[in-house]
Amino acid sequence: MSVRPIRLLGDPVLRGGSAEVGDFDSGLRALVRDLWDTMESHGGAGLAAPQLGEPVRVFAYHCAGHAGHLVNPSLRPLDEQPYEGPEGCLSVPEVDRLCPRYRTVLVRGWNMHGEPVEVVGSDLLARCLQHETDHLDGVVFLDRLDERSAGPPHPEPAQPEPAQPEPAHPEQAHPEQARSRATQHDPAQPNPAQQDRGDRSFDRVRPVTEQDPYSSFGGSH
Repeated sequence: MSVRPIRLLGDPVLRGGSAEVGDFDSGLRALVRDLWDTMESHGGAGLAAPQLGEPVRVFAYHCAGHAGHLVNPSLRPLDEQPYEGPEGCLSVPEVDRLCPRYRTVLVRGWNMHGEPVEVVGSDLLARCLQHETDHLDGVVFLDRLDERSAGPPHPEPAQPEPAQPEPAHPEQAHPEQARSRATQHDPAQPNPAQQDRGDRSFDRVRPVTEQDPYSSFGGSH
């Protein structure tokens, strides 16, 4: 096993982008093994070569019941509307935020032997593949946050409620109260944040990240 130190945000290698791999040789195979060993050692869902200080287009992943690696990947979204989900990064420890990602993506590349690879990922796997491809382009997940997910929301100033007329009958519900009840979450319905985690589960919702292969991706990568 070859576990290497993970580069943290602020290291220039995370921002410089990555070169295409030209030689599918023993050096590349050693790098893939290092990525896998380091990712597994940290309980990760994915790890990209720049996070080990290697500015080349290679990453490994292990999430949502899928595992592998990609060399010189190219990614294409298969839907148009991103959705937000919790995400973090091994290079940005102890930070997780809601990050917009496409729900389904297609990634094409090669394995370490130069054989073509194609992966279609949805939900957590798609999030993982997008996160790792971003690392190869010098992008960290914090770059994709919008104002709503960049930090705690600022409370809106309190507004006085306008006076409402009394209902015609005492048993008639106030219209605003009726709308409020209609928008409350039905506890009988499943929580959309509690995604399928393969053959493992948690008692509480956790972010998907490189640090959390059990949830597949929503935490650190």
